[in-house]
Amino acid sequence: MTGHFRALCLVMIIMVVASVSVSCQTKKAEKGAAVKGKEEMAFMITSTAFKHEGMIPKQYTCDGADISPQLAWSNVPDSTKSFALICDDPDAPVGDWVHWVLYNLPADTREIKEKIANDAKLPNGARHGTNDFRKYGYGGPCPPGGTHRYFFKLYALNSILTLTGKVTKKDLLDAMKGNILGQAELMGKYSRK
Repeated sequence: MTGHFRALCLVMIIMVVASVSVSCQTKKAEKGAAVKGKEEMAFMITSTAFKHEGMIPKQYTCDGADISPQLAWSNVPDSTKSFALICDDPDAPVGDWVHWVLYNLPADTREIKEKIANDAKLPNGARHGTNDFRKYGYGGPCPPGGTHRYFFKLYALNSILTLTGKVTKKDLLDAMKGNILGQAELMGKYSRK
């Protein structure tokens, strides 16, 4: 009986250890799934005009109608009070060339329609800064030659910015310091011979 009792106790101990091990593995897997879920819910920006790293159609460039493309975003960070957008070309011969500066987009905004007005102030309260063409609003790709990359960078901010005058990219970046909750990026390319 004593040998049988010891064997029974040993089997029960093995079962308890196995159960705890399975429970820990299940919790680790669940934790991993939660982390993966957060990664899948990253703040992101897209366009119906072109895919990330795809070619920007001619109508959004100086070779076409030079209208702004549609942009949309999702998975906005909590506590977002406004959005800002910068589009620039790091491949320009003179260095970084700014194509678009837009800020104070309302927190409930999830899309910029195609061909928005290049007015200094938009009806929803958003404001355009000046681009390197020395104009308000969007100035499309217009490389002197070769293929250039155009980065549309969207910032979720924890405040509404108080900027005045002709706001440049540098002014906007300075004002956003310490206020950025998240950043999403979409890159398109355009080529001229």
